[in-house]
Amino acid sequence: MVSASQVAAFAALTFVMIVVPGPSVLFTISRALTVGRRDALLTVLGNAVGCYLQVVAVAFGLGALVAQSAAVFTAVKFAGAAYLVYLGVQAWRHRRSLADVLGMTVRARRGHTLRVLRDGFVVGFTNPKSVVFLAAVLPQFVNADAGAVPVQIMLLGILLPVIALASDSVWALLAGTARDWFARSPRRLELIGGAGGLTMIGLGITVAFTSRKD
Repeated sequence: MVSASQVAAFAALTFVMIVVPGPSVLFTISRALTVGRRDALLTVLGNAVGCYLQVVAVAFGLGALVAQSAAVFTAVKFAGAAYLVYLGVQAWRHRRSLADVLGMTVRARRGHTLRVLRDGFVVGFTNPKSVVFLAAVLPQFVNADAGAVPVQIMLLGILLPVIALASDSVWALLAGTARDWFARSPRRLELIGGAGGLTMIGLGITVAFTSRKD
């Protein structure tokens, strides 16, 4: 149903889009610096799931609605922007308690895991740029004559979260390694936590003022 040439062409385009540092990379790095390598990787996983839900939405027409409707696009954009700002504010507020977070037990972090996954999911699903990209580009790689277009879109669309998962995980590991050095000093850890929070706030503001490329 989906040919090897379709997969290769869409994979190449997706790879180019993802490896160029953008909002998702900045978000991943900020999370790694503020909450650590483990939580950054969980955030990447949640983000990938949210991204694939966008693929499903595109397959059934919702993505086209977001791409074509200024009102819907704006609603999705501001929802994602507001959540990023919220996460940034939380990181800034708790920057002085990061040293305590490093000493949390596994039991204390169990409930925390779902919250981190949720954060990544919300940011991934409400990313307006990826919705527009998927709605505008993905259908062009589908063979309409072969039928089952939604299924083709969902099969091809798997490439986006998979490639993003691999790429963003590398950024998370690199940033997490840098954070380990900052963690040797409570003062340095506080500074990097505050910087990560401010980065997320700035990213949210940037997303809020992003316009569609009509």
